[in-house]
Amino acid sequence: MSGGLEDTTAPTAGPRSSAGALDDARSQARAAELARARRALLRHPLLTEAGPDPAALTLVRRHASELRAWFAEETGWQLLVGPESARLRKTPADLADASRPARSGRGHPAFSRRRYVLLCLALTALERLEQQTTLGLLADQVLGAASDPALAEAGISFTMERRDERSDLVAVVRLLLAHGVLAKVAGDEQAYLDERGDALYDVDRRVLATVLASPRGPSTIAATDHEARLAAVTGQGEGDTEPAGPATIRRRLARRLLDDPVVYTADLEPDEQAYLTTQRPQLARRLAEPCGLVPELRAEGTALLDPTGEATDAGLPEEGTDGHATLLLAERLAAEPDRWHGVDELEAHTAALAAEHATHWRKAAQTPEGARDLCRGALDRLAGLRLAERNGDAVRALPALCRYAADEPTVTQPRQQGLLESHDEV
Repeated sequence: MSGGLEDTTAPTAGPRSSAGALDDARSQARAAELARARRALLRHPLLTEAGPDPAALTLVRRHASELRAWFAEETGWQLLVGPESARLRKTPADLADASRPARSGRGHPAFSRRRYVLLCLALTALERLEQQTTLGLLADQVLGAASDPALAEAGISFTMERRDERSDLVAVVRLLLAHGVLAKVAGDEQAYLDERGDALYDVDRRVLATVLASPRGPSTIAATDHEARLAAVTGQGEGDTEPAGPATIRRRLARRLLDDPVVYTADLEPDEQAYLTTQRPQLARRLAEPCGLVPELRAEGTALLDPTGEATDAGLPEEGTDGHATLLLAERLAAEPDRWHGVDELEAHTAALAAEHATHWRKAAQTPEGARDLCRGALDRLAGLRLAERNGDAVRALPALCRYAADEPTVTQPRQQGLLESHDEV
């Protein structure tokens, strides 16, 4: 009888175990999808079916409710999910941070003040144009909007008669193409630039409506002071007459930790420093685990590292001439972390490096202009990664850069090993 009882109870244990394992697997898969979606939104706050990550857009749609609630609770950012796009309305924690400007493409020059003005004028013009437009027609509409006397008073004017002005507009159009606001139908921007042709585009109005990330439209703000307007358009600084509570401080810190490569404690406000004194490990885990990031806590600051590279738009080290030059300049700065280095000194050092690595660096780096541009691009990247800071024509390392300092190589002698023992790496 006892044998019979054992036989009847054994089968029930198997299905329960299998069901539990299946539930665990589903839970892990769901967590991985959510982490992947969060990383994609952190890197690309505007996702469309055309790019830059259609697979991630599918995940964002699938988990829209949970993602929307998570970003709202942890950062105060609003997530908008539509049939063809997803928009995370990120606002920077530091409104004065100019280390990550808009670019029309990887390696292209940073947007100047004129290009940002053109971008705003182009968005205004596209709201009024039909669902198809040409680059020439867009230029005409931009010129009409640019006749505003306020722009003239600010010293900004456009005619599109010079090649450099048309180049600025082409850069704006290419940025809009990259974000899915425009889709090319025919023609080429180069033809417009050379005054020998035009280009035709479809306008995606649903994506166009999501480009502006601010909670308030600039035209609704009565303030005239730049700082006041900037605070109002981003929703910051409103109702700050009372001291911030713990939840507000936590969200401010979360925005910095998720958006900035590294957050230095010395750069924080006193109430933020006080919060981190007791809550830093808990906050780092709270943000890192749902995103699949790895927290690194140091005396100087905090970073959430991305082992997948999916949440990072610029990394170090990277391949190619630019990546190698950046790493070598990082080593130069990290070797003397307390010294301000002149930009001209670093440009001369880059020229020497270009000659040393002539066989595998691009040819343009061998010219004085190419070495200068290579150096300045590397310094911009280091500043954007919060690994170095610039003060006019001087640069110095920030604490996180010291991880790239070159040490003297250490060679260990292997001990005598038996045949079945694994060999230690030397």
